Amino acid sequence: MSEARITWCSGSVLRARPEGSFHINEALLIGPKQLLGEVIRLSHDEIVAQVYEDTGGLRPGHQVTGQCGPLSASLGPGLLGNVLDGLLRPLSALKTELIWPGVRPHEGGTFRFVPAVRAGQQLGPGAPFGHVEPFPGMRLPCLTPPDTSGTVRHIAGEGLYQETEDLGELHADDGTSQPLRMRQEWGIREPRPVARRLGIGPPMITGQRVLDGLFPIARGSRATLPGGFGTGKTVLLENLAKWCDADVIVFVACGERGNEMAGVLEEFPELQDPRTNRSLMERTVIIANTSNMPVAAREASIYTGISVAEYFRDHGLHVALMADSTSRWAEALREISGRLGELPGEAGYPAYLSSRLAGFYERAGRVETLHGQEGSVTIMSAVSPPSDDFSEPVTTHTRRYIRTFWSLDRTLAQARFFPAIHPLLSYSDDADALAAWWQGQGNPQWPALRQQFLTLLGEQQRLERMVRIVGRDALPQRQQLVLLCAELIGEGFLRQSAFSLIDRLTSPARLTAMMRLLGSFISHAETALEGGANVDAIGELPVLRRLQRMGEEIGNDAMDRFDLLQRELDSQFYALTTELADAG
Repeated sequence: MSEARITWCSGSVLRARPEGSFHINEALLIGPKQLLGEVIRLSHDEIVAQVYEDTGGLRPGHQVTGQCGPLSASLGPGLLGNVLDGLLRPLSALKTELIWPGVRPHEGGTFRFVPAVRAGQQLGPGAPFGHVEPFPGMRLPCLTPPDTSGTVRHIAGEGLYQETEDLGELHADDGTSQPLRMRQEWGIREPRPVARRLGIGPPMITGQRVLDGLFPIARGSRATLPGGFGTGKTVLLENLAKWCDADVIVFVACGERGNEMAGVLEEFPELQDPRTNRSLMERTVIIANTSNMPVAAREASIYTGISVAEYFRDHGLHVALMADSTSRWAEALREISGRLGELPGEAGYPAYLSSRLAGFYERAGRVETLHGQEGSVTIMSAVSPPSDDFSEPVTTHTRRYIRTFWSLDRTLAQARFFPAIHPLLSYSDDADALAAWWQGQGNPQWPALRQQFLTLLGEQQRLERMVRIVGRDALPQRQQLVLLCAELIGEGFLRQSAFSLIDRLTSPARLTAMMRLLGSFISHAETALEGGANVDAIGELPVLRRLQRMGEEIGNDAMDRFDLLQRELDSQFYALTTELADAG
């Protein structure tokens, strides 16, 4: 191990005079408290490092020790169900309010290991050599390191073992011996290898109608959620974490306010997993890096989170990563860049902001793992543009690397309309590829209905500007009907309460039924208008109120009530048209 001596320190950045060789991104232990750091710049007579903990107490002359390897994460089944900081140190296990400097990563747990290979068997990179069950009903394979292959010399028998214990030995192809363990060490800035990347697959069902119905995201894709303060980013991301159909949830709170994070930590352990009826935390990893924690650790937390997600992806699982928010991560980059004296780019961000964002988002994907399973990492991030300015650098660069854009609108949020997704500023590049999946779920009209809803919402925005000038009654009947149908879509479909036991989650079958009903109402209303009906008469039909309230009144377990509502809709429009015919 190489050593150096501190010559200068400013905040989370220090300079040191080396007494040996170092390399870029090498992990460091700094000072008497063994603070964790990383080399970020090298010259022949100086190293520059960023420190992931509070540097209070450091002084010139303190020792810096290189670890001969990159900044790494300890990845194992014991991560599940834990709350960790940006360096994977346990928060829930500590008895104090703060993490004391130098605390090392989590110790992991004890699991029952069941071997799946015998001595003398050949194993490739990322091949399973056994399995464990971190929680009842969840079976995880134990994998060889992704950069190692060889012959099994011996393997442990079935029993209880610590994550860090040797479970066997692999005689590698290069003649060295490699221990087989549940836990793996992996450099957080390096993507984990895969056999091959796959194309767009089925959707990641979020349970939110406005997202699944109008702006869907595919498994392995990337989405961002931009919005100003108070528009509901954190609440929506938490809902996605609770109800999306991923196998494992990785929730990264990057620079989040402490009171919001306290709410997450209090609520998540009490949530019931709809799959197993057990605690949702059993398949969740929370990485909490609040705004008062060291800024360099905030920068590392994003890479730590994506490394954890890739680790579980390599087990053949579908992982959803929620990052809240990448704007605060970018602010950490800006602060560190300023301390390094780098030439600032747009809005003071470093010139490499775009490449760092690309490196993060490109680690998402649907892949074939090294042992032939399908896995995916889906990234859903929040962006906090100052003053709702979507032209600022973080939002602008993020849009280049994502496929789905869920724009939050302050006006909708102030009107208590949640989720406050703006239907005309949002888009999904995955929608066309996912149309066949929705059609296979008994919704052959999904593409047409989706386009019809978006068209009506676009016309509504245009007509509302005219209404402010001439009044609604001055509009032609056709335009008044457009406003009526668009308002129905907003109230009956787009609005969804996160606190309603009935409406907080919408299954694909329920979403399909609701879209069909709304499409049927629009079709009937247009036919009635052509037959001479008045928009006021259509708006007074009792079924209209039922449609507006169907999200709150009809749950996922009462699908037959949608058929009854359809018959009621047909009956009332039939009575209306019959009355018109008799009057004519």
